Amino acid sequence: PYYVDINQNLFLEAYLHSSDSNLMLFVDTCVASPTPHNFTTVTYDIIRNGCVRDSTYATYYSPYTHMVRFKFNAFQFIHNNPLVYLQCELVVCRAYDYSSRCYQGCITRSKREASS
Repeated sequence: PYYVDINQNLFLEAYLHSSDSNLMLFVDTCVASPTPHNFTTVTYDIIRNGCVRDSTYATYYSPYTHMVRFKFNAFQFIHNNPLVYLQCELVVCRAYDYSSRCYQGCITRSKREASS
């Protein structure tokens, strides 16, 4: 556990340990939940499909493609849940493969047209 006060910046870093230096990391999705085993019912999206959902989210420079650094402000769920659990999905891509998911950035899903 990591203890922080509400609205305090929470800094995170993910590092890919690999002998292949031509790999890179991309933060696709980070979701917060008041429970450690359910990230679908009551959740808060920090970033989803590469699209930032939390205005306090920011990325930081990394000297390596296989390392990502980001931050967001700490918060708590309503009803006095003192704990927040975080689940992030990261994508591993070949560096400089501009057709890979890592270079696509934010992906918004198009809505289907309702039939008459």
